[in-house]
Amino acid sequence: MIRDTSAQDRIVEVKAGRHRKLMLIGGAVAAVAVLAFVAPKVSTMFSADSSVSASRLSFGTVTRGTFVRDIAAEGKVVAAVSPTLYAPYGGAVVLQVHAGDVVKKGQVLAVVSSPELTNKLAQEKSNADAMQVEYLRAQVDATKKRNELQKNFDNSVIDQTAAERDLKRYQTAFDKGAVPVADVDKAKSALDKAAITQKHAKSDLAMDNDSLTFDVKAKKLAHDRQVLMVQDLERQVDDLNVKSPVDGQVGQLFIAERATVAKDAQLLSVIDLSALEVEMKVPESFARDLAIGMPGEISGNGKQWKGKVSAVSPEVVNGEVAARLRFDGTTPQQLRQSQRLSVRVLLDSRDNVLTVQRGSFVDESAGRYAYVVNDGMADRRDIRVGASSIDKVEILDGLKEGDKIVISGADSFGDAKHVAISR
Repeated sequence: MIRDTSAQDRIVEVKAGRHRKLMLIGGAVAAVAVLAFVAPKVSTMFSADSSVSASRLSFGTVTRGTFVRDIAAEGKVVAAVSPTLYAPYGGAVVLQVHAGDVVKKGQVLAVVSSPELTNKLAQEKSNADAMQVEYLRAQVDATKKRNELQKNFDNSVIDQTAAERDLKRYQTAFDKGAVPVADVDKAKSALDKAAITQKHAKSDLAMDNDSLTFDVKAKKLAHDRQVLMVQDLERQVDDLNVKSPVDGQVGQLFIAERATVAKDAQLLSVIDLSALEVEMKVPESFARDLAIGMPGEISGNGKQWKGKVSAVSPEVVNGEVAARLRFDGTTPQQLRQSQRLSVRVLLDSRDNVLTVQRGSFVDESAGRYAYVVNDGMADRRDIRVGASSIDKVEILDGLKEGDKIVISGADSFGDAKHVAISR
């Protein structure tokens, strides 16, 4: 039997190296550090009411600086004066212009043919002439009547004077015994009769003169009324020539050439290009802050112009209010009707104001609270907001400069006061 070498083998103990010991020590230290860092996070996660992914949220940081309240919107150029012309009477219409034609004030734009109105004017003119003849005849008749009454009065005066002379003569003769007393009495009666006749003639002259005056005046008033009617018809006939009320440009034609229309039918519109304004639509919440005379800026075509609010509509349509800005100074010549321009109206400007980016949190909480983000947690905090602009909200209380808050997406938090925000 051949012997092996096992009796010669011996176990050699290998000692651990220094490098390996350092690695083990470093790993232990790192594990302790991670545990120290993660432990608060884990504790916070367990204390949260719910958890929401940060990708579903939008954040804003509270800053301090100049706060400008303004309204920015798109507007369109409209004519401040853009009258629409209507048919003054029914009939066939002959257009004298085309859309886009430049016109002057008083220029005839369309002619309405109305034989009925023209004939009525001719008839009323004839009636006016007849009434004028009646008025003149009444004047002549009144003059003749006055002359007759005056003649009767004058004759009665003469008769009374003659009767007075006869009575005086008879009285003298009676005193000398030349005539009997009967002749004196007869002369007295004749005088009394002449006096009564003169009295009635004088009364008739006064009364009939008033009556004649009234008759002539009535005829004159009737004639004057007829003249006014003729003048009104002449105005209506003249209005059949539809004239431009302003210098400008023909806008839209509402009828075809030689169309027959009813009274008050739309014919065409005229645009006064010398008085252009810009119309904009603003949200109802901002409209209450708008006031006539507020400064604004109008920009377009690579240029910018100053403007002022000239009108604010009292009506709300689809949650918006229409407002108009007029150019402060000369109206730009290169603008056209319905051209789109950018409009900005300055409502307020203040310095050293705490603000945060505007978001849905203002409407969701009515500005009473916000969620402040810190170390992955969103904590609900009571706040108080002030004025707001298109992109910013003024912070009056509850937040400080540098605070980060959830400006949108907080509706998913429900009533939670502490929400964990995950990556």
